[in-house]
Amino acid sequence: MLPTPAKADPSDSPKEESPFRCVHSVGFPHLLQQLGVTVLVTSYQAGKLMAVRNLEGRINTLLRSFPGPMGLAIDGQRRLALGTRTQLWILQNAPDIAPRLEPPGRHDACYLPRQSHVTGNIRGHDIGWAGSELWLVNTLFSCLCTLDANYSFVPRWRPPFVTALAADDRCHLNGLAIADGRPRYVTALGEGDTRESWRANKAAGGCLIDVANNAVIARGLSMPHSPRLSAGRLWLLDSGTGQLQIVDVSNGQRQPVAAVPGFTRGLDFFGPYAFVGLSRIRETSTFGGLPIAERIQELRCGVWVIDIRTGQTVEFLQFEAGIEEIFAVQVLPGIRYPEIVGFQEETIQGVFIVPPDNGMSNSSLGKN
Repeated sequence: MLPTPAKADPSDSPKEESPFRCVHSVGFPHLLQQLGVTVLVTSYQAGKLMAVRNLEGRINTLLRSFPGPMGLAIDGQRRLALGTRTQLWILQNAPDIAPRLEPPGRHDACYLPRQSHVTGNIRGHDIGWAGSELWLVNTLFSCLCTLDANYSFVPRWRPPFVTALAADDRCHLNGLAIADGRPRYVTALGEGDTRESWRANKAAGGCLIDVANNAVIARGLSMPHSPRLSAGRLWLLDSGTGQLQIVDVSNGQRQPVAAVPGFTRGLDFFGPYAFVGLSRIRETSTFGGLPIAERIQELRCGVWVIDIRTGQTVEFLQFEAGIEEIFAVQVLPGIRYPEIVGFQEETIQGVFIVPPDNGMSNSSLGKN
């Protein structure tokens, strides 16, 4: 049984955008307050990066528009990386700007676009910081890659069954888990070596791969996504069945922890809680034939909070209009009410960050 729902606070988004509406469990904002976090969400279908925040006991949603946002990775409180359709953006926190935002004293972080790298449409999925280096899942070219200013991307690793670098989306490589400062586990929807060969057995052909050992350690998954390491265990989302699972990396055995009413994609942990993204599925060749498609009328879109000690859903945020699919979910620790400056508002035209020089302030916030 789900917690009691309540209406969310109206989103901070431009008035001309399409209608957006969500509800949430009564306890969701209080949980964010208790943990001292903000939840970041991306939706490539809606073209949004969202910050889910607590505002005086209510959920407040901040929406910023980007073309096809998917992968999202934070580097502490300092910066976040956002993968979009053809670019990778780095947004830097300017903490000295935050206190100047209206209303005074509410914001504790302000993320500003600082850098962009043009990758082209590589259909990038998960991204992750390995130390100071950013790694991307390059789905179109079936590889893991990093960035270099001279190139669209630099291929660094590909699955053992993929024999060549080609723009074929051979296995639909998608998920990435970082461990000990390096990529460690990835998920793929198949083990084929020809163009889009993963589609032939998408309902049960998924796999989990150990990057360090270059070996497949689990098979038979249903469109797996979002491998993550937490509490000494490896977790992933078996998206085609709508489950959160634990994988024993020694033998590939999987243990279901929770089932939720949606196509699971996007996962992060904080304390004893898993924050899971849920999507409704489209009636297309991509999602047809999945086990979860048998419950298509019951499926929801939102963020479900699961207590990993019990497997029970304790809180939820459900999107009723404007957003149908979620890709990434990321918990921003220690930040309760951030601002994210996008390109649709005039604010970006009047924010300047410069190195300290002769006692001058190194930041300026004003109208251009």
